[in-house]
Amino acid sequence: MAYETITLDIDGRGVAALTLNRPDLHNAFNDVLIGELHDAVNGLADNDAARVIVLRGAGKSFSAGADLNWMKRAAAYSLEENEADAMRLSDMLQALNRVPKPVVALIHGAAMGGGVGLAACADIAIAVRGAKFALTEVRLGLIPATIAPFVVAAIGQRQARRWFLTGDRFGGETAREIGLVHEVVDDEAALEARAGEIIDALLAGGPDAVNAAKKLVFAVAGREVTEDLRRNTAERIAARRGSDEGREGINAFLEKREPEWRDSDD
Repeated sequence: MAYETITLDIDGRGVAALTLNRPDLHNAFNDVLIGELHDAVNGLADNDAARVIVLRGAGKSFSAGADLNWMKRAAAYSLEENEADAMRLSDMLQALNRVPKPVVALIHGAAMGGGVGLAACADIAIAVRGAKFALTEVRLGLIPATIAPFVVAAIGQRQARRWFLTGDRFGGETAREIGLVHEVVDDEAALEARAGEIIDALLAGGPDAVNAAKKLVFAVAGREVTEDLRRNTAERIAARRGSDEGREGINAFLEKREPEWRDSDD
């Protein structure tokens, strides 16, 4: 499928390179980009050839957030039209957040507003130390509403209050300290090298197990440890032990060989 604002390529190992491709506008969101990114992520969810999604931005930035021309048009919408427009962004973020494949975000340059939301939806986020992050919505008389559930889940209420209310910029090290990204590296070459190592680690796991592990996090996060929750986790591991992939992984370990999913990567 041909896209206007993104590119998508899946290599022989199953690594899906998903790139925001509005470099002249620092990959700012508009309605077209939101729709295309949503469609691409949904397609990858159902594509067995895709095992890992790598999200990056073309040009000088990861994403500068909302395209102000798009926001200006939205200001003239009715309340109902504005709510529907905002829900399309929320739906895209939720699709990225819950896609049953690991998502690795590689962040350089500017990551503002919605760009922060994308980083928060990724399972693993790595940033260049010199990257610039901000949630500047209040400085435009707005609030980071649609990205808030994902960003607060990543950085917590206390940090969200600090950065949502001021709109201040912060760098890669601060992003790591508050939990928005997992690691920082010195430059873009190091970013690509570290991404390669993480991709290798993700491909070493059973594809179904990696997807099940992601779902497990959502199933237990923030919940009280009740008997129902414990039973749910017991059912999940029992299902994995009895699966073809689980049996293959255990047998391969005992037989000191690579499991089938690793053989296919060679």
